[in-house]
Amino acid sequence: MPKKAKAELNKVGCGFCLAKWTQVTIHLQLGRTHSCHHPDSHVIPLVELRRNPSALHNTKHKKEARKEMLSGLRPEECGYCWNVEDNSEFWSDRLFKSAEPWSWPDLERISQSNWRENVNPRYVEVSFSNACNQKCSYCTPADSSLWASEIDKLGPYPTTDYFNAMTKDRVAFKSNEDNPYLTAFWKWWPELYRDLHTFRITGGEPLLSKDTWDILDFIINEKEPNRNLHLAINTNLNFSEKTIDRFIDKVNRITDENRVKDFVVYTSVDGWGEQAEYGRYGLVFNRFWDNVHKILEKCPTVTLGVMSSYNALSLPTFHKLIYGVHELKEQYASHERAWSTAAALDASYLRYPRHQTVQILPQDLSSIVKEQADLASHLQDVFLVGPNKDIVSYGYTQMEIPKIERIYDWMISPQDEKQLQINRSNFYSFINEHDKRRGTDFCKTFPEYEEFYNHCKSIKL
Repeated sequence: MPKKAKAELNKVGCGFCLAKWTQVTIHLQLGRTHSCHHPDSHVIPLVELRRNPSALHNTKHKKEARKEMLSGLRPEECGYCWNVEDNSEFWSDRLFKSAEPWSWPDLERISQSNWRENVNPRYVEVSFSNACNQKCSYCTPADSSLWASEIDKLGPYPTTDYFNAMTKDRVAFKSNEDNPYLTAFWKWWPELYRDLHTFRITGGEPLLSKDTWDILDFIINEKEPNRNLHLAINTNLNFSEKTIDRFIDKVNRITDENRVKDFVVYTSVDGWGEQAEYGRYGLVFNRFWDNVHKILEKCPTVTLGVMSSYNALSLPTFHKLIYGVHELKEQYASHERAWSTAAALDASYLRYPRHQTVQILPQDLSSIVKEQADLASHLQDVFLVGPNKDIVSYGYTQMEIPKIERIYDWMISPQDEKQLQINRSNFYSFINEHDKRRGTDFCKTFPEYEEFYNHCKSIKL
């Protein structure tokens, strides 16, 4: 498909990408938007929004990029894909994103469209607020209210990359403030909802937002529901039984009445047990894992995706997560679920902040990452054939295994030695301050890293 997609897209222009029209991520708490995770998000001008609520997607900035694409040019902000296409044999994300089911069917229509047109995207990710009950080690104030509160009180961490500083264009609206971007979204929503292929709610933590519950109630009460909608919610599942039961009730009302095509719950964890709790401060791991089981048990048609940002703190216990997700697959394999597996592990490597990536670790630890990739490969697809000859998989798939293998490849890739020393020095500065502010004890939690921690401490820049 990528080869075909490239040929068809290039008939329009060498920079043509359907994602600029068909998909969007909107950060309502910041008033920012982008159609792809590679270009940075840009500010949504309020003057545009007052005239047109769909400017949450159809900004002047984005329309100018569409104009370039339809004219055979390559927008500068999309340089990631141009670099891949011009300097490697790999397929760029321009091709994969354009080939998605919410994009490809509209190829001809969009290629003939006027760049000034307002369009309703088919794939929408939205974060309503930065309200969150965790402050994960690599998160930022823009995406976690607990991070914002800590930084407001104590200032940024003393690292040279200033990854958690509160810049003026990244300050989130508070829950008690009027948010014009949120107001515009609800004006646009009834029209937007009709055309959606996929709607995904992110955060912050969505279950702390009233707007998330309002979306669920809208779908439950809508007289003419969009039954082709793929609905997804990212949640850390770090909640009391009362909140989880309320969520399960809403999910089952939606799925039992076939009000959506399918419902996927995405959750996040990067390791196992106490070490996972350190990296995702505020997480109560056993409660989280109990809630994972409860979702899969009580919501028989829901698929659960475990998103894992593999980082320096993941390495010691990631094998336990591989086993844990495999047990979920085996225990909850069902012919009723939307995907061929009950649970899926989506492992990606953390790139920022640099001082927390797996690349800062000693190279001799890369063998552990290789062993983890081999473990997932050993636990790959096992198929069950049901009475109607339908097939259910409960092993790791050829979508999941290469992502873990890619972590190993990235870890052993060449690095700039000077930058490596800076990153390791920043790692010590962050961890040391983390323990002071949050009452944690890194070397007690990660005894296997004590020597490495002291090495990072000794670095003189």
